[in-house]
Amino acid sequence: MTDFNQNEEKPESNPFMPLYFAVVLVIGIAAGYWLSFNSVDAGAGGKGKSGNSYSKITSLLEYIKLDYVDTINEKQLVEKTVTSMLQSLDPHSSYIPAADFAQVNETLEGNFEGIGIEFNIINDTIRVIAPISGGPSDKLGIKAGDKIIKVEGKPIAGIKISNKEVFERLRGAEGSEVLVTILRSGVKNPIDFKITRGEIPLYSIDISYMVRPGIGYMKISRFAATTYEEYLSAFNALTKKGMKKLILDLRGNPGGFLKAAVDIADEFLMDGLQIVYTEGRANPKKVYKATSRGSFENNPLVILIDEGSASASEIVAGATQDNDRATIIGRRSFGKGLVQDQRDLPDGSAVRLTVARYYTPTGRCIQKPYEHGTEEYYQEEIDRYSDGEMITADSTKFDKSKKFVTPGGKIVYGGGGIMPDVFVSLDTAKYSAFVNKLFYNGVITEFGFSYSDKIRAEILKKYSAEQFTNDYVVGDNVINELYTRAEQKKIPVPDAERTKSTVNLKQLIKALIGRNIYDKDAYYPIINQTDNSIKKAIEILEKP
Repeated sequence: MTDFNQNEEKPESNPFMPLYFAVVLVIGIAAGYWLSFNSVDAGAGGKGKSGNSYSKITSLLEYIKLDYVDTINEKQLVEKTVTSMLQSLDPHSSYIPAADFAQVNETLEGNFEGIGIEFNIINDTIRVIAPISGGPSDKLGIKAGDKIIKVEGKPIAGIKISNKEVFERLRGAEGSEVLVTILRSGVKNPIDFKITRGEIPLYSIDISYMVRPGIGYMKISRFAATTYEEYLSAFNALTKKGMKKLILDLRGNPGGFLKAAVDIADEFLMDGLQIVYTEGRANPKKVYKATSRGSFENNPLVILIDEGSASASEIVAGATQDNDRATIIGRRSFGKGLVQDQRDLPDGSAVRLTVARYYTPTGRCIQKPYEHGTEEYYQEEIDRYSDGEMITADSTKFDKSKKFVTPGGKIVYGGGGIMPDVFVSLDTAKYSAFVNKLFYNGVITEFGFSYSDKIRAEILKKYSAEQFTNDYVVGDNVINELYTRAEQKKIPVPDAERTKSTVNLKQLIKALIGRNIYDKDAYYPIINQTDNSIKKAIEILEKP
């Protein structure tokens, strides 16, 4: 788990950024590392006068340290100062304490055990940026935007919790359990999830398979160090199965390494076409272009995005959309177009400072506004539900004055995420309120585990993953057994629920059984059968 989801490739650095030296200065006081501040001030353009902002910071800290009424924790004070300083700039500039440094890149590079979420601490509350695909939280139904307010019944919101404390409370040995209480937008009461910790999967490609003859499907959940190699392996396997057209699913993908995004986009674009460029006040324009190595440059391509697609995902979607290369399907992406440069500090901590913006080939910046503060910035994603944006394209809020035109004459917009070419609304009617309640309370997931264990030997003897997907049928007796389990958990089953069609519920149970027995090889092919975005993608790709 990590509290960052934008670990981008470092742009060319600028060693004399004034803010960087201010941060180094403050950290230096706390850690006892005295630098040559005269040379620092000179390099940053300062003159060392008493009115200098650097002198103001150091003088204030010295004054507090010497004359404050109580003894202070100097290191803690400095770290809070640095954190506040960076948070006041934009939502993605951040400070990484030395104690947290080893954990922040683990979703992209390392091994760990825990509940499997990427998170940020926003206004002293843990906010889920994204559940790690295939991890314990994802399997239980924890979603991006959820706020964790209790762990084991003890409040953790509003207590000035640190990243280190979050790790300590949520991590644990594989197989151990932790009770997490969630606040979710649109749900009146808090939801309790009992999560069994597990090893967090490190792969970035969740699944690749043939959805139709000639049409391949690939889901990338993050852009990590190994994503491109994983892509090539999956692509070659699909090609051997006859793939001529591809659905690339980037929904819920919070981003990752810039290089991985550029490498993936390069596979779809002709030599010399622009993929993305970065530019900032102190960072000259740097252009990334496609090379001649692409292996899928002329075949039909559809890319799926949604409100959880951010950063590197938006680079791939924007590059292919602006070059008239792919059809983008889904809902407006998150809108994260800021580039962070990481500077490691002498005490083992680090600063991630926004130094540039991403721009798509037509010149649009997809960064959404953040001038009203971090809380409102992240709340905007949740507000899309109440504003109707998830249901109708007409309700989508973006600056329509920022128009750009692709080489093929298509109008695209900047200033707030990638707008899809084909809008697909959120399917709010797929499951009833009762089924959602069973899901939130863990009843369906628990039942899926126990029922899978009961029939595992019989299923493995009779079916392969593909045969299970195509041939296994969940009977009414299984659903009745689920209802019995719900009543045992003191959750009454409405009479209307017993008489209504249970097609979607049966599919969900089948998918969970498939995941528990065959993992992703059965889960995704089953759950995707009624996915409206995938159905629309197939419809477009099957057109003559």
